[in-house]
Amino acid sequence: MPRFTTSDGLSLRYEDTGGAGPALLLSNSLGTRLEMWDPQMPAFSSLYRVVRYDKRGHGESDLKAGPTSFARLTRDAVELLDHLNIDKADWCGLSMGGMSGMWAGTHHGRRFGKIVLCNTAASMPTADMWNQRIAIVKSQGLKPLIPTIVDRWFTKRFQAADGKAVARVVEMLETTPAEGYAAASAAIRDMDQREAIRSIGNPVLVISGTHDGSTPPERGREIAAAIPKAKYVELDAAHLSNIEQDKAFTATVTDFLKS
Repeated sequence: MPRFTTSDGLSLRYEDTGGAGPALLLSNSLGTRLEMWDPQMPAFSSLYRVVRYDKRGHGESDLKAGPTSFARLTRDAVELLDHLNIDKADWCGLSMGGMSGMWAGTHHGRRFGKIVLCNTAASMPTADMWNQRIAIVKSQGLKPLIPTIVDRWFTKRFQAADGKAVARVVEMLETTPAEGYAAASAAIRDMDQREAIRSIGNPVLVISGTHDGSTPPERGREIAAAIPKAKYVELDAAHLSNIEQDKAFTATVTDFLKS
């Protein structure tokens, strides 16, 4: 799979799929890699030039020690578009990818058309909780956190119905470098975009999951209320709604992008 080098020297893995349609950039959640979007790829790649990537410290992308920021994480995405000579793309990001999407709309709005913010939040209290999580990951790795992450990310109903899909996500978490997870967690800890997103002028769709234990629906409604003319949709899912309700998620996103 191809790679590109960021302005601060990291090599990031990406995939550029599809034909001559409009460009669509996909941005992943914390602790996952670009394969998180596999359920959407048949539909998305038939309509769009789809670009997806492993964020720094995740998947097969390089790692840089120490905390990062959404300014840097979103700059990586913009530099990937530059690398591919894509002047403008739509954005679809889930969880941490949605947080980068808010930063993209606020600081790089002209580079993006429509923005889809899925299962995400403009701020994520509390700092103490994130500090505890970072300390655990640095000392013990992600394994102690995975059972509670799975329960926040998928309903018990879905865990029982599709164990293979859950296992694929668990494998992503297990193979995420601890330092990469910790660095990204620090960016989430330090983020507060609640006021800044009021300036976003792009068309925005906010998707929440009714049973989301990581970014509950009230977080999504808060975003939709802050961004002028944003649309809001709630799906019968937990955090990874693109996996738990893959067909409804895909249809919701494509309908918005085509409208």
